[in-house]
Amino acid sequence: MTESAGTELAPTSTRAGRDLPIAIGVGLGLLAVVGASLAFRKEAFIAVVALACGAALWELAHAVRRRGISLPLVPLLVGTVGILVSAYTSGPEALLVAFLLTAGGVVVWRALDGSGPEALRDAAAATFATAYIPFMGGFVVLMLAQPDGVARVALFVLLSVASDTGGYIAGVLLGRHPLAPTVSPKKSWEGLAGSLVLACAVGAVGIWLAFDAPWLVGIGLGVAAVLTSTLGDLSESLLKRDLEMKDMGSLLPGHGGVLDRIDSLLLTAPLAYIVLLLAVPGTAG
Repeated sequence: MTESAGTELAPTSTRAGRDLPIAIGVGLGLLAVVGASLAFRKEAFIAVVALACGAALWELAHAVRRRGISLPLVPLLVGTVGILVSAYTSGPEALLVAFLLTAGGVVVWRALDGSGPEALRDAAAATFATAYIPFMGGFVVLMLAQPDGVARVALFVLLSVASDTGGYIAGVLLGRHPLAPTVSPKKSWEGLAGSLVLACAVGAVGIWLAFDAPWLVGIGLGVAAVLTSTLGDLSESLLKRDLEMKDMGSLLPGHGGVLDRIDSLLLTAPLAYIVLLLAVPGTAG
């Protein structure tokens, strides 16, 4: 979620601080790409995830240069593909192994360029980037790898859309009380309530229709998804504040960068994977 597309306070003029028609058009376009790739082949969706993770890493690498940190993009991008493919073909154990190999690889890569405090700082940042983006993204691929993986991923994506949309509408119309004014001034408690209402509704209906599971499970998933989405959004806002940036990039008009768009998805993916695995294990799609 972007900082202005979530649980914001009701603004006075521009309503969201961005070009709303463009933001809606880009958002619908992204949703169409995700839906088309899921409907076509699972491998196509993995390619979309890899592209999103790669773009997010590229944005993060350029952002942290403001603090003199250099991320080794080549091993990060190669490792990203390895992490996602390993997760899809061999499961959670392979995801963990691929993450460890990638983290170790970026540390060695940076060490070969030189030693000293800068190398240690860059290696630590690269390890963080590996855990934050491709490793978290790997849980989306783990959901996809299930027999009914398309339904799992679709519900996961729809929960994020519902959280974003509910928070935006409630925030614009009713937002008066700041949620975290020192981190993200536009977010409000009213917007958070809107996110909870719509995400819980989508979760309850979605888990019943797709998996014939109890609607209470869907409500619980909706609540958890909103909480992790908000935490992911606030965490990225804190990072941007430290870097003195409004957006991580400008690849997506009306939304900022790719990382601005997927920050909430990244933290929600592990939770959605675990909850769905426990609630609807081995459902045949």
